[in-house]
Amino acid sequence: MSDQPQSVIPFLHALASTGGSDLHCKVGSAPRVRVDGRLRKLQVPPLTADDTRHMVAQVLPEDLVAVFRDTHEADFAFSLSGVGRFRVNAYVARGTESLVFRRVAVGAQNFEELGLPPVIADLALEPRGLVLVTGPTGSGKTTTLASMIDLINTYREVNIVTIEDPIEVLHADKKAIISQREVRSDTLDFTSALRAAMRQDPDVIMVGEMRDIETVRAALSAAETGHLVLATLHTVDAQDTINRIVDFFTPHEQSQVRATLAQTLRGIVSQRLVRRGDGTGRTLVAEVMVNTGRTAEAIVDPSSQPPILDLIADGEYYKMQTFDQHLFALVRDGVVGLDDAVAIASRPHDLLVELRGAGIVD
Repeated sequence: MSDQPQSVIPFLHALASTGGSDLHCKVGSAPRVRVDGRLRKLQVPPLTADDTRHMVAQVLPEDLVAVFRDTHEADFAFSLSGVGRFRVNAYVARGTESLVFRRVAVGAQNFEELGLPPVIADLALEPRGLVLVTGPTGSGKTTTLASMIDLINTYREVNIVTIEDPIEVLHADKKAIISQREVRSDTLDFTSALRAAMRQDPDVIMVGEMRDIETVRAALSAAETGHLVLATLHTVDAQDTINRIVDFFTPHEQSQVRATLAQTLRGIVSQRLVRRGDGTGRTLVAEVMVNTGRTAEAIVDPSSQPPILDLIADGEYYKMQTFDQHLFALVRDGVVGLDDAVAIASRPHDLLVELRGAGIVD
């Protein structure tokens, strides 16, 4: 058996060839690639401390060697000719070095490829206001945002500034011009970049994630002053999203925040991923809330209207849909199996009743 430590290069080739999103390399386990949301073990021996130490040395930029030695973590980019570009996080766990690679796409997928409802294109082409894309980690928020940015880039002559951590999709200028800024590499943090963006003559600002009150406040201010702001939140649906934004603020500020949100919000797209019935991967399930007069009133005063979920369910005229309405269509069309649909439904029993009532399932 060779004493030479294992190289990371073959594993990056494996990541690309399997269409995976991430590669995990840690001591004591074989490398694993994430494909369709699941970690799959590569058929190679478990990694040793020498292996991962060698891998870090292969990819770590020279100017970060001292930083990694002192802080035990580093974020950077790595390009491999003929394979692609990767965002890398190197870190130390239990005294040994580990790495996670995220494959960076060049160019966005279009709406048809992603199965996005057409109303999301309408939201992307709004001239101003706030559009939020929400969902748990790994639900495709970044991919949806990239598709929306690409649509704007294709049809509007505007200046787009993105603030991302990390940059996961690279965009080339089309009708628009795009400046992609990466937190820690190009700017200190989201809040600093948002403040600076207001001096960069933007028409569209994309915020990779609204993590704290300062970022939320700056995003609302930008939307209020005539910019289109696209942002993400780790929330499960439209109602949770509104509550999360309001809860960032102190009680005496919340009434004003509700009023500002009701005025500036254009829509909320909440996402989940579900296995396709034919076993070819996963498909998107989306709840879409479009801000209308009634939803705006419900944001300002939740007691004045039915629950947001009911307004969405009744909002077909405005192209709104709940998760369960989308799941109903996916099961009806044979895209998703019944068990998988029920497993992620918001109201599993009600969905099952609807499907049975329509004669779609027994």
